Amino acid sequence: MDLGLTDRVYLLTGASRGLGYATAQCLVADGARVVLCARHAEPMEAAVTGLGGPDRAVGITADLADPATPERLLTTAQQHFGRVDGALVSVGGPPAGSAASVADEQWRQSFETVFLGSVRMVRAVAAALPEGGAIALVLSTSARGPVPGLGISNGLRPGLAGVAKDVADEYGPRGVRVVGLLPGRLLTDRNRELFAASGDPERARAEAEAAIPLRRIGDPAEFGRVAAFVLSPAASYLTGVTVPVDGGALRGL
Repeated sequence: MDLGLTDRVYLLTGASRGLGYATAQCLVADGARVVLCARHAEPMEAAVTGLGGPDRAVGITADLADPATPERLLTTAQQHFGRVDGALVSVGGPPAGSAASVADEQWRQSFETVFLGSVRMVRAVAAALPEGGAIALVLSTSARGPVPGLGISNGLRPGLAGVAKDVADEYGPRGVRVVGLLPGRLLTDRNRELFAASGDPERARAEAEAAIPLRRIGDPAEFGRVAAFVLSPAASYLTGVTVPVDGGALRGL
């Protein structure tokens, strides 16, 4: 199936590793070019090299908490590749802990990066995209149901799902699509850290797998392929929805 990604250009935040990098790999494999953003220079440079270097990928070191980051990404894409066709907006997971136990400062920092940083990015990119452009927000299954021990995520992700729906309504008449992606248990560094924090990683993983109908933790590439499709012209009638990539773990219809 031709996704129509050849020579299209996508911005990806939080993309030096994990789900952002997996999506970048899938986009580039299908002929797209990418502009990556992450907070640390060394892993960013390694990611760009792994994707084929400046002909296929460029990167900037920046934080979504910085209000200037969206315009920096848009400018970089125009300068290097001459166009922008969409974006994957992903940020690292906020600190673990129940909603009642995490401190105010953790809430503030997470709001600035996870919530407001994502909103600014979506707002700037949506305004800059041509007809046929697409934005995908990497959220979490916590957008539909609380995940034990992830109180900040449980508080912020549902709000971002609502923002995605609102922006999809506003920009739909211009032919710009916005979709939320809900990753479940995927074998990223984040989930490895959560398993390790339990004190018995093997048991924690086994319990997580037992709750997934496919009985396994997903691979980041499995998420990346879904994200690449959602961003591609092949998904041209898909907008304003949230798409779980969780092996069937969510129980709602």
